Amino acid sequence: MDRLHSVNAGDTQRRPWIVGVSGASGTPYAASVLRGLLAAGESVDLVVSRASRLTLLDETGISFRDAHWQGDLGEWLARGADGKPGTFRVRTDDVRYWAAGDLAAGPSSGSYATKGMLIVPASTACVAGVALGLSKDLLQRSASVTLKERRRLVVCVRETPLNGQTLKHLVGLDEAGAVVLPASPAFYAGATHIQDLVDFVAGRVLDAAGVPHQLYRRWEGELGGASGAGGSRPAEDGPGGA
Repeated sequence: MDRLHSVNAGDTQRRPWIVGVSGASGTPYAASVLRGLLAAGESVDLVVSRASRLTLLDETGISFRDAHWQGDLGEWLARGADGKPGTFRVRTDDVRYWAAGDLAAGPSSGSYATKGMLIVPASTACVAGVALGLSKDLLQRSASVTLKERRRLVVCVRETPLNGQTLKHLVGLDEAGAVVLPASPAFYAGATHIQDLVDFVAGRVLDAAGVPHQLYRRWEGELGGASGAGGSRPAEDGPGGA
């Protein structure tokens, strides 16, 4: 398969965050994280697993295709968590896409410079593959490389309930240096919309990566503060808007 991106001299200084999207339910979480990274001026290398394409199609109606990834990504990131198209305006110029089956891709090597990797959402199959070092596709291989190079790996696991084997895998990832971050929305931020709950989880992922954002209202030690906040959802343009 031909590479789905071009490399130029200016890329030598580029240090992206790898964002891996696995097949778990929760594609709006991934969209919010991607918008947040781009709004913060971060470069992104995107890996979308084969299983996640089925989830994305089911949750949004969007078919994510290798040959049309830019248009499909733009449509996905513009969609709100409630399914409304055109909710956000996002520029995707600094996104590089790598096919999940491309094990010769840049992120498969430790010499490829990145800031780290965010897996959102992470399925239990993905968690197991990374914990066991299976590297069966580019998403798992990129995570293994991130761990061995001692770069930041955030695993946003989306499953409930969790069985004992998955819990052991999560403990293994924690011991290996990853941040295990369940997709667990909080309500103290004054959520009034499904997007608020999605953005809270995405914001916590970005917090773990050290990326600044304004996706949710932070706790300031004042009881009842959220009741007058009117929700934390940004304006309709959202992160990366005009």
